[in-house]
Amino acid sequence: MINSWPRPSLRRLRIGLASVACGAAPLASAAPATLGVYVGSYAGADKPAIHQLDLDLTTGELRAKAGTSGIGNPSFLALHPNRQFVYAVSEVSDYEGQKTGAVVAYAVDPKTGGLTLLNRQPSGGDGPCYITVDPRGGYVLVANYGGGTVAVLPIGADGQLRPAVSVIRHQGSGADKSRQEGPHAHSIDLDRAGRFALAADLGLDKVMVYAVGPNGALTPHSPPSATLPPGSGPRQLAFGASGAYAYVINELSSTVAAFAYDAVEGKLETLESVSTLPTGFAGKSYPAEIAVSPDGRFLYGSNRGHDSIASFAIDASTGRLRPTGHTPTGGSWPRHLALDPTGTFLLVANQKSNSVVVFRVDPKTGGLTPTGHQATVPAPACVLFR
Repeated sequence: MINSWPRPSLRRLRIGLASVACGAAPLASAAPATLGVYVGSYAGADKPAIHQLDLDLTTGELRAKAGTSGIGNPSFLALHPNRQFVYAVSEVSDYEGQKTGAVVAYAVDPKTGGLTLLNRQPSGGDGPCYITVDPRGGYVLVANYGGGTVAVLPIGADGQLRPAVSVIRHQGSGADKSRQEGPHAHSIDLDRAGRFALAADLGLDKVMVYAVGPNGALTPHSPPSATLPPGSGPRQLAFGASGAYAYVINELSSTVAAFAYDAVEGKLETLESVSTLPTGFAGKSYPAEIAVSPDGRFLYGSNRGHDSIASFAIDASTGRLRPTGHTPTGGSWPRHLALDPTGTFLLVANQKSNSVVVFRVDPKTGGLTPTGHQATVPAPACVLFR
C-alpha cells in the first residue's frame, strides 16, 4: 500500500524510520546518512530471498548488507507500524500439503535491520502476491492471485501471525479467457480511515470493496465493487495525497484508471483512463506497480515489456492525470518501484535483469534521472524502505 505524507526535508528526518508494504513511511529526528532497504525476490527457500541493502540518501548509492533464506518466493513485503516486524508472502501453491501459499513473520533487529523468523501461517489461497499491514498493526491483509481470494490474519503482541479470521473467494471471470478465466486477486489496500478495504482483481476487471470490522474481518460492501472496462486487468492501487482519489494500474490494457473516492460511503466513481505507454508503441507490455509521490503531486507506473516508468502529474483539485513522459528503467521487466520517504529517489526492481536501479526525482517536475547506481539482486520483486 502506498501512503502519502507531506514531503519532509532531509534536515527534519530522524533515525528509526520505517515503511509500509513495499512503499515508504515518514522518517523521524536528525537526518540519517543511509536508509535501510529490503528487497523481496523470486528465489527458492534454500537461497537468500530477502535482500538487505543500504541506500545513501545523498548520492543514491546502494550497498548490499545481508540476505535471508528459508522462504520461497517472498514477492511482496510489508512493515509493521512499530518498525519491529516484517511480513512477507511466500508466493507458492503448496504449503504443508495444502493448496495455499504462506505468510511469514520476522522480527527486525533494531540495530542491524537483520530478520529473525517468528512464525508462518497459511495465506488462505495459493499464489499470494500482495500483503499490507493495517495502520494500527493489528492484522495483515493478503491477496492470493492463484486462489482468487483475499484474507485477513491477526497479529499478536509478539508480532506473530494468527490464523486467518477472513478468507473470501471472489467469483466470476473476465473477457480475456487466457488471463481472466477466473478470479485473480492481485492487491488489497485499506483506505486512510481503515474503514474499507479495496481489492483489485485482475481476473474480474473489478475493484472489490469490503467493510472492515474491529478485528479486521471483511464484509462485502454495497455496492460490492467498481467495474473497469472489459480486459483491463486491474493489478495495484494507490491513493492520492488527500485520500479523495484512487488510482488503479491495469496490467492487460496498459492504463491507469483514476477514481474519485468517497471515504464515508466507501464508493469509487470513475474519472478517466490514461495509457501508460507512449503513442505508437505496438509491442507487448504489462504494467506492474503504481506509486504516488510523498507530496502527492506525481504518479509513477512501471511498464514490463516497454521497460519504462510512466510519469504523470496529478491535478490536486480534480484528481486527473497529465502524462509527463517515459523513463527507461535501465533493465528488463520492472516488476516493482518505490519512492524513498523523502521523495528524493525512486528505486526500480528489474526482475529479468536482476537489478535494482536508482533514479533521482526532480522535486519541481517529478522527472527521473538515472544516478548511475544499482545493486545486483536475483529476480527482484519488491522494494521496502526501512
